[in-house]
Amino acid sequence: MATNPLENKNQAWSALFSEPMSDLVKRYTASVFFDKRLWQADIQGSLAHAEMLCAQGIISAQDLADIQRGMAHIRQEIEAGTFEWKLELEDVHLNIEARLTQLVGDAGKRLHTGRSRNDQVATDVRLWLRGEIDQLLPLLRHMQGSLVELAAEHAHTIMPGYTHLQVAQPVSFAHHLLAYVEMFHRDEQRLIEVRRRVNTLPLGAAALAGTSYRLDRERVARTLGFDSVCRNSLDAVSDRDFAIEFTGFAALVMMHVSRISEEIIIWMNQNFGFVDLADRYCTGSSIMPQKRNPDVAELARGKTARVYGHLNALLVLMKGQPLTYNKDNQEDKEPLFDTVDTVRDTLRIMAEMVQGIQVKREAMERAALRGYATATDLADYLVKKGLPFRDAHEVVAHAVKTAIGRGLDLSALSLNELQAFDARIGDDVHDVLSLAGSLQARQVLGGTAPVRVLEEVQRHRQRLNPA
Repeated sequence: MATNPLENKNQAWSALFSEPMSDLVKRYTASVFFDKRLWQADIQGSLAHAEMLCAQGIISAQDLADIQRGMAHIRQEIEAGTFEWKLELEDVHLNIEARLTQLVGDAGKRLHTGRSRNDQVATDVRLWLRGEIDQLLPLLRHMQGSLVELAAEHAHTIMPGYTHLQVAQPVSFAHHLLAYVEMFHRDEQRLIEVRRRVNTLPLGAAALAGTSYRLDRERVARTLGFDSVCRNSLDAVSDRDFAIEFTGFAALVMMHVSRISEEIIIWMNQNFGFVDLADRYCTGSSIMPQKRNPDVAELARGKTARVYGHLNALLVLMKGQPLTYNKDNQEDKEPLFDTVDTVRDTLRIMAEMVQGIQVKREAMERAALRGYATATDLADYLVKKGLPFRDAHEVVAHAVKTAIGRGLDLSALSLNELQAFDARIGDDVHDVLSLAGSLQARQVLGGTAPVRVLEEVQRHRQRLNPA
């Protein structure tokens, strides 16, 4: 008499084989100790599948009731930490199914009617990832909100804006922070788009070709909150684009995290001294007692490489696979799981760290004065007096060269000295050469003028906290 494959510890998946799997192969091929985090999605998907099977007359109402009762018991066991995860049952799906069969008998065996682990795992991962996305979206908004509220305090705080990490033009610190808000807002929009493509149901594709049972896939989709069903059974079980696309989003958001982390690290350096961080986000040195190291920002920068690696791993994983499902796809979960964990933890701690940034206004302003940041303003001033821009550029270059030779800022040159470079320069030039004047002049939409910056602060507040 044939044995029940779910009761045979040596052969968890088929009675076809004449010898048991070796312990080494069991350990090498099993995924249960990392994919067990899918257990809630697995139970959720199984219950929706069972309900549909009953509605279609494929299983009885009693079978459905037994499955529901058994799954409720399994949920309690997992939540209590008493569920026994078995290596020989390979994965989360067979572990739960085997326990269900122990609890409710034949009803548990009927649950797998019309589906395969191929469409089951694809459904579970999509369900799980959708839930994680729904938790990440508020964290992205919290990160933006932390930056917006810090910016609201510093519309008039002047710092050097850089190109090539050389002082270029004065900007407000708020304007600088709002640049990152724009980045994280794009990340939020991308994640919403990713969620839409994640939210497609593979269940019903079975192993690869669909099934001969009269399944109502749309009913299952509605029950599970999916927007649509996958329209091709081959693609449904083998597609991992959604995981790659999510990891691509994650790589971008971590790149933005890494950029602001790098700036915080630079700003905290004593040679800049623009900001300080709360002690709880710093560490000391085992040998140098004076050290306060920005380890959180450095680690966030480092974890970006980790996410990049996961993206590359998933791309390489899929690039050579023929249709349809292959065992290779077991390797999609650990990179995806770790990416979600990394992005979630990083966004949470970065948003908190930003809230504790202490800004050193005077140091920022002194740095802006050191780099002849208003040179472009003088050129613009001469253009408005009728000089072609290229000629104005040349005049100002000579003025800057003289100022550098004398160790002075442009604003420290006397009117007579400035007029020696061009007679059109008048008494009003020093308003133009001041850092505050430079900011005030840039009132173009998207510019660094405080009035514009405060408008953007208000716009972001309304977007992030709609009435």
